[in-house]
Amino acid sequence: MNKQPLTRQLPLAFDHDPATGRDDLIVSESLGAAVGIIDRWPDWPSPVVILAGPTGSGKSHLARIWTDRVGARRVDIARADPMVLEMAALGPVLIEDIDRAPFDETALFHLINAVREHGNWLLITTRLWPSAWKVTLPDLASRLKAATVVEIAEPDEALLAQVMVKLFADRQVAVDDRIIDWLVARMERSLAAARAIVTRIDQLALARGSKITRALAAEVMAEMDAGKGDIEVS
Repeated sequence: MNKQPLTRQLPLAFDHDPATGRDDLIVSESLGAAVGIIDRWPDWPSPVVILAGPTGSGKSHLARIWTDRVGARRVDIARADPMVLEMAALGPVLIEDIDRAPFDETALFHLINAVREHGNWLLITTRLWPSAWKVTLPDLASRLKAATVVEIAEPDEALLAQVMVKLFADRQVAVDDRIIDWLVARMERSLAAARAIVTRIDQLALARGSKITRALAAEVMAEMDAGKGDIEVS
């Protein structure tokens, strides 16, 4: 597999001291727009930006980069809370995984208004586009239509290969490019699957004191196909 020089890499949540800084981003076509909007702050098209993408696509890690850069505060809108509005008056705020649990529509409406009133910014991450949130409050629906929605698409094979190389490298493991290519051609096209596969392969290799071979990779893929693999990444 030919490797192209990379100037930036995708930050992911790993257990083995990954490089998760802004200078370590791999910008692929699927991530370009999302990385671009984070880099553009504070020159955003609107004060509310929504990053929408599948599980494990890097939303949370882009949000972390943004939060570290701008000093944003994470807020909870499960219920109305005056403190949330006070935080929106002081600076940028973040809502992560808004689609994973019910939220108070009125609280979100007032938060967006506070952000706009005080000239601040709100970043929201979600697996679903706002149209799928089943919002019933008309005023909130109107506010969400004015927000900037940036989609993170599923990764292509080239990005998956680069990410898997990085995942193994974070574990201080070198794997033959032919094994990486073999895995990428057969795996689910998601970063969550890439992490689960690398974790399981490394676990088996360590437990057995063996090298990472095509046979070991095939064993893990068979586990995944049988539904025994655990793919749980935010």
